[in-house]
Amino acid sequence: MGKEATVQATFAEGPDEGRLQYEPPKLLFRGAQRRVFEGEALQGVTADGADLVLADGSRFTLGEKQAASWVDAILNPKGRMDKIGVKPGMRAAVLGVADGALSAELSERGAQPVTELADLDLLFYAADSAEELARVEALVPMLAEKGALWIVSRKGKAATLKDVEVMAAAKAHGLVDNKVVSFSDTHTSLRFVRRLT
Repeated sequence: MGKEATVQATFAEGPDEGRLQYEPPKLLFRGAQRRVFEGEALQGVTADGADLVLADGSRFTLGEKQAASWVDAILNPKGRMDKIGVKPGMRAAVLGVADGALSAELSERGAQPVTELADLDLLFYAADSAEELARVEALVPMLAEKGALWIVSRKGKAATLKDVEVMAAAKAHGLVDNKVVSFSDTHTSLRFVRRLT
């Protein structure tokens, strides 16, 4: 998840007010003009009191604590395993997700990739059709009590499912969504856990 705030901004041509969003790897400002900062524009970002300051001198007033937090997020972006919440010892399985690096990243983080589909802390499942979503019912019993099902789908123009369709399929089987993570340049992922009773 990124960061978002309403800010006072100062640019070379003068002040502006608008919405500032950080969705790695981009910083987006929506004010009188829409501005996107990424790559070199974010190198050397600093906090000056309450302001987030970019290399070109652009300033965004966030408050002292928030400015420092944004700088840390921009300079030290979280990796996919951090965003997903992978911890050592977690039992994890991958079903149908075409991502060659995923299993290696899970192992490097200390998770235990398993083939026995039971008592899973993390289950990554690829779904890009109604037929694939229909399998969610069979996946729920594979999860540990506090386990999470991550449904991975294509995003953007290549998407064949809407988030609301994915959510409805999971909710129909007692799951609730509680996080979304950009899984890759081409895929998004929604996390589902059992509804607390």
